Amino acid sequence: MNTDDINLAYKIRHALDQQLDTLPASTTDRLAAARAAALARKKPEPVKVQGWRAAGARLSALFGTPAMSRLAIAVPLLALVIGFGGVYQHEQQQQIAELAELDAAVLADELPLTAYLDPGFSAYLESQQRRQ
Repeated sequence: MNTDDINLAYKIRHALDQQLDTLPASTTDRLAAARAAALARKKPEPVKVQGWRAAGARLSALFGTPAMSRLAIAVPLLALVIGFGGVYQHEQQQQIAELAELDAAVLADELPLTAYLDPGFSAYLESQQRRQ
């Protein structure tokens, strides 16, 4: 149905609604029978797969203006970006804390710092790890 057909249907309905009380009973009976026949012939509407454009149209209808529908999409995306930023910051803080703990353990150890720089010490640590 195009826009002209819909406008014509609205005009006819409006005219019939205005004159409903003055129509003879035979006419209202025929109109009721014609409506029932038309409803019986009506095909069921196919189920439409709704995509992004339809979702945007629903949001636009829900929020009224296109600017509000854009805002309704932008706010959750902004929250998602902020959430990812928070997770990244948390992971960075965890890594810094682990490195600080390792540094504290090295500094509190009885070995001198030069022992950690000795290549033989690295070989010793690797052999100890293989045994375990």
